[in-house]
Amino acid sequence: MERVNVREVRENLRAYLQRAESGEEISILRRGREVARLVPPNREPGRFPDLTEFRASINLKGESASESVIKARREARY
Repeated sequence: MERVNVREVRENLRAYLQRAESGEEISILRRGREVARLVPPNREPGRFPDLTEFRASINLKGESASESVIKARREARY
């Protein structure tokens, strides 16, 4: 863990944020005492919800979209 003073962090905040994002811990000091710590975020990979039940609950009415498009194209030709 790197230890840096507040002034250094103010001048190079973007660089320290990138380092924290990549996994480093950075201790921020004021007059030699730790006042804050930059740590990487706890990121868990997001999972998509299971939509099987939702898809099964949808009732389609009328003709399919592909049938509608084919029909419209045929009618537009003549």
